[in-house]
Amino acid sequence: MQNRYLYSLRIILAAVDFVCINIAFIIAYHITVSIHYNFSADYYLQLLFVNNLLWVLNANFMHLYHKKTVYSSKLLFALRWKCGLVHLTFFAAYILITSQVKVSVALYLLFYLLLNIHLLCSQLTYRLVEPILKLKFRFKKPIALVGISETSDQLANFLRRTHARYDLKSFLDQHDCLIVNETPMSLVATCEQIKNAADNGINDVYVAVSPEKTSEIDTLLVEAHNQCVRLKLVPHFNESLPQLQRYNHISNLSVINANTEPFEEMNSRFVKRVFDLVFSALVIVFILSWLYPLLAIIIKIQSPGPVLFRQLRSGKNNREFWCYKFRSMRVNDEADHKQASRDDSRVTAIGKFMRRTSLDEFPQFFNVLLGNMSIVGPRPHMVKHTQHYRNVIDKYMVRHYLKPGITGWAQVNGFRGETRETESMAKRVEHDIWYLENWSVSLDLRIIFYTVANIFKSEQNAF
Repeated sequence: MQNRYLYSLRIILAAVDFVCINIAFIIAYHITVSIHYNFSADYYLQLLFVNNLLWVLNANFMHLYHKKTVYSSKLLFALRWKCGLVHLTFFAAYILITSQVKVSVALYLLFYLLLNIHLLCSQLTYRLVEPILKLKFRFKKPIALVGISETSDQLANFLRRTHARYDLKSFLDQHDCLIVNETPMSLVATCEQIKNAADNGINDVYVAVSPEKTSEIDTLLVEAHNQCVRLKLVPHFNESLPQLQRYNHISNLSVINANTEPFEEMNSRFVKRVFDLVFSALVIVFILSWLYPLLAIIIKIQSPGPVLFRQLRSGKNNREFWCYKFRSMRVNDEADHKQASRDDSRVTAIGKFMRRTSLDEFPQFFNVLLGNMSIVGPRPHMVKHTQHYRNVIDKYMVRHYLKPGITGWAQVNGFRGETRETESMAKRVEHDIWYLENWSVSLDLRIIFYTVANIFKSEQNAF
């Protein structure tokens, strides 16, 4: 999984360069005009367009803002100067084949003087703040390797050479659990190592595995799912494992992802986060701004206590967070462990209406804005239920690979409300995993549409 901080840094660097290049061009134009070089606005706009087009093309051709470039500040700034030189050359060629050369040359020289000042100042600034950024943010992706073998040695050596990108936490164990040790404890020890990685905040674990040990993969997957760890399998001697189809390559090794997950790609996470921010901001400004005080008054009139109900729920990677709702029940001591049921005496009159129309969930748009939740995703469960079902339902913890949502694929398919039977919860989990593996923007829009439609009709499980 890619690093969100480095992804953000790429966008920020590209945006800063683009804005500063245009500012430099505009300043150069006004200085040129002020010394009595007059040329048409059309010609100025033409030069501005060519200036931007050349920079964008050069930056893309040289991979200036590529994810591999930003790992090395030395490479990044070397490419920026090279990009500026190529830009200078092609812009000069364009000016030579157009009219008003005298005016264009004056603008050209001033622009490149300002551009060089920008490149120099930004390089000095970045070098000053880079140590602070690395201390404050996790630029390296923490990973762990389990098992010692020829392939894991190769992988470890590669990761050490590219230490700027990966934080190799070390081999969790100094013996070969899957390849050498034939005792019954070898598999147990490996599972314990995966748990140890999760306890240390590591979400990606690479396991060296040989073909003769493929029968143990299912057990490892169960443990990885239960610990919210993404398992990467490194086949011994680069042999393939037929039942798992998704391959990546690190150095000259094939690495098999045990799960298919669109959110492994940073682009997908970025698009979803932007959508969440825009959508939640619109709802808060245009709906909650008047709905909140209205419901607050009614809630207070019908039952003493706070307007909002907050409860610890299980979030992404099983991290707990405070989930907010409009209080739909009378204040009681059972709220943290007992689900609402049909004809529940704790639910107030306005609470029944809010629960039937899902209005009680609207404060969760603040959770979305804070980054704890998403608009669409698996519904967050009480911590007690997570602790129970993770040991009962296969792949239950896989639903925690992504942020919980206000609504989800399971909910629009009828799996909402109280879950008295394990089979009902298992079906909900099945739908959540399907959503995780098949996510797209269009799917999110479909789920939102179905959710809004369900508000206007009575759902059997909405109580």
